[in-house]
Amino acid sequence: MNVLMFGWEFPPHISGGLGTACYGLTKGLSEYKDVNVIFVVPKAYGDEDQSAMNLIGANNVPITKKEIQFRDIQKKIDYYEIESTLIPYVGEEEFWSLTSKKYSEKTRFIETDPQGRISFSGTYGANLLQEIYNYSVVAEVIARDNEFDVIHAHDWLAYPAGIAAKRISGKPLVIHVHATDFDRSGGSVNPKVYSIEKEGMEAADKIITVSNLTRNIVIEKYGIDPSKVVTVYNAVEPISQEEKIKLKKGVNERIVTFLGRITMQKGPEYFVEAANLVLKKMNNVRFVMAGSGDMMNAMVKRAAQLKITDKFHFTGFLKGDDVFDMFRMSDVFVMPSVSEPFGIVPLEAMQSNVPVIISYQSGVAEILKYAIKIDYWDTYAMADAIYGLLNYPALHNMFRKYGKDEVDSLQWKKSAKNVRDIYLDVIKTA
Repeated sequence: MNVLMFGWEFPPHISGGLGTACYGLTKGLSEYKDVNVIFVVPKAYGDEDQSAMNLIGANNVPITKKEIQFRDIQKKIDYYEIESTLIPYVGEEEFWSLTSKKYSEKTRFIETDPQGRISFSGTYGANLLQEIYNYSVVAEVIARDNEFDVIHAHDWLAYPAGIAAKRISGKPLVIHVHATDFDRSGGSVNPKVYSIEKEGMEAADKIITVSNLTRNIVIEKYGIDPSKVVTVYNAVEPISQEEKIKLKKGVNERIVTFLGRITMQKGPEYFVEAANLVLKKMNNVRFVMAGSGDMMNAMVKRAAQLKITDKFHFTGFLKGDDVFDMFRMSDVFVMPSVSEPFGIVPLEAMQSNVPVIISYQSGVAEILKYAIKIDYWDTYAMADAIYGLLNYPALHNMFRKYGKDEVDSLQWKKSAKNVRDIYLDVIKTA
């Protein structure tokens, strides 16, 4: 069974959990001998996990074909990348004034380099919607030139690419909803994004959601038939014994960590307020906010207003080994998300023997037993939980030990089996 999979980012070039989830699922699928995955992203950087590289061309669009060789797994995964840096279109009015004499308004134009390649930034910049469209154009070329049995598109950025591949090939489409704009926007939904999401959901033969929380949103907010939507929970990769070595903090105080995008969705302001409440009761503790985002300056300002900056630290965006280094120095991890479709980061913290506090408003709360759960807005409950884990060793050790055992059973191979079963079902019924 050959799978044509479209994503938007791939480690180590990631901005959040989407790339991590794509990598984990793809690696899990590679353990099944009857599954071969072609993974497509807008841009390759050259330092992804890969073992071979061949350049192929179709309709004057050069495409880089790479093979990812996972450690401890002999099987390889084909990995396609469009090499590029986006060149913007002219403004809409100027564009149509230049073309209206020769072309109808249904005509679309793509700018390429002298070799016929489309340029992509591979990021989430101002030209994102244009890049999404360009990505779907290249998807048609890839779909035409490759043999596969099923298409899998991750998140709204890749839905148009998946739809284009389905249109060209007639193969069944599975879309994977890692988040919706209701999560990202706090309810102030972008009509263009909503339209892309809904179109993808309606075109899909099956929809995978990362939690029942997200499944309910898909059904209720997008009007999708419940029989079409299946929940497959995310997982984590086992870490080796070498990676579990405890680092020295460099300070004697306890460390409480928030790690994620500093945006409204993640609830950073509630973490700051809870930190202030804890610091009123104990002094030998430091709080760390690791990440970046549009609320960063506001959080720095609020910490200064509360006069806790001597005990509150901002690290900026962390990725790769830096994430696990942060966990190894942490005594408590807090994820106070306002709306979290799943939330892989608490699982990574638990792997590192760190007790976690998560909001009831997160998908991962559906499967975790050994995590303290609070409402994101209840800063007093959050502060009480932090204080308890820091001051009662028996409580701390219980959540650390049983939490570690619990998360070790949540592996990507199990999630991949569920996805593989979905593939087989849609192929059979197509």
